Amino acid sequence: MNNIIRILAINPGSTSTKIAVYEGETPIFLKNIKHPKEELDEFEKISDQFQFRKNLIIKQLKEAEIEINSIKIIVGRGGLLKPIESGVYNV
Repeated sequence: MNNIIRILAINPGSTSTKIAVYEGETPIFLKNIKHPKEELDEFEKISDQFQFRKNLIIKQLKEAEIEINSIKIIVGRGGLLKPIESGVYNV
């Protein structure tokens, strides 16, 4: 039985979305998705980019033949939350 957990890490930046898939601590897929300014100018607010970036991430995972259902943990960096206590949150 394979006990290695597959993790998707997402780092949304102002001009790119960096993603990585790990099996345990080993990276198996890395991608830097660049967003031209004109592409992001279509969105009034940063939060309006959610579906756009989500679709790009899913597309990249499919092209890399990584099954979405094989990912057990998703971690993100950044965001628009007020400062909160550090730790693990069950969503």
